Amino acid sequence: MNFRCDVRPGDEQHVRRMVASSGFFRLDEIPVAVELVEEALRKGAASGYSFVFAEEEGRPLGYACFGLIPCTLSSFDLYWIVVEQECRGRGIGRDLMMRVEEAVRESGGRRVYIETSTRDQYAPTRHFYERCGYAKVAELPDFYADGDGKAVFCRQLD
Repeated sequence: MNFRCDVRPGDEQHVRRMVASSGFFRLDEIPVAVELVEEALRKGAASGYSFVFAEEEGRPLGYACFGLIPCTLSSFDLYWIVVEQECRGRGIGRDLMMRVEEAVRESGGRRVYIETSTRDQYAPTRHFYERCGYAKVAELPDFYADGDGKAVFCRQLD
């Protein structure tokens, strides 16, 4: 497994494929993930979006997108972390998370926040965050839709 942090032309299609394959995101959410890649390609670091891609034989199998939360000095959001459905269980998500945290530390970050759904479908996602050392710090009922709240996780980095 190789990891890279640069965003390249063509990553838009890779991100679209990975997010669609995950089975977790609605059709209207997929273009949002792609937009962040396009923004990073257009503006570079000025976009505020950083990426880590996990690749095998040149093919991206997972990725994470993160950035400094505007108007904070050391708090970062993990916007997306996705591993292709057929590649789950190989530790790719954990490796991506470790690389995100390392990059956040190198940027002077002290905290990483993650938002996710409270629907039952997302129970494995929430469990993954907890296994990675994140604690649920907030829950907003009916945030995304009736019966679909938002859970906020945070990890204080050493």
